[in-house]
Amino acid sequence: MTTLRAFIAIDLPPDLRTKLEALAGRLRHSPGQECIRFVPVSGIHLTLKFLGDIPADLAAGVHSVLDHAAGALPAFAVHVRGVGCFPDSRRPRVVWIGLEEPQGRLEVLQRAIEGGCVVLGLPAQDRPFSAHLTLGRVRREAGPEAGSFVRGVLEREQALDLGEMPVDSVHLFRSDLRPSGAVYTRLHSASLRVGR
Repeated sequence: MTTLRAFIAIDLPPDLRTKLEALAGRLRHSPGQECIRFVPVSGIHLTLKFLGDIPADLAAGVHSVLDHAAGALPAFAVHVRGVGCFPDSRRPRVVWIGLEEPQGRLEVLQRAIEGGCVVLGLPAQDRPFSAHLTLGRVRREAGPEAGSFVRGVLEREQALDLGEMPVDSVHLFRSDLRPSGAVYTRLHSASLRVGR
């Protein structure tokens, strides 16, 4: 059986990638940054569902799920603001940029995709959806200095505001792991409705 490693995500506009590159560049020059492995900005997405390895013949079903979920909602925007970490600043593993969308449309879109994928027989996510952009991950070998570095980042960047990001389409991506890093290929795109 042929499989593909895949995830469902919203792509970032070029101007936001430029702002994220500037932020990552600033952090890479901060004392203690060695404890963080920064995600290449070209590989940052707003992930709605990580599928993992799925049978290739399920891809058409996922396309239908995306078409249905996206077609039911008008396009909207999310505000890219703030910095945080998972699980907490005492033992951080992931450093992220926050996303705000007070009307709840992002959650509605994610729930529709999640529900459709479960109907296809794909496993449900094992944790609640938390909208974010992953900026970096703490290296496994990092010691207590990682917590100090991350707390410093959270303090210095607490007023971070990168503006609005449009959400007008959602995509199925294939992820190919290579020695040089992951390569992402867009397999299907579904547009949200234009207008209200």
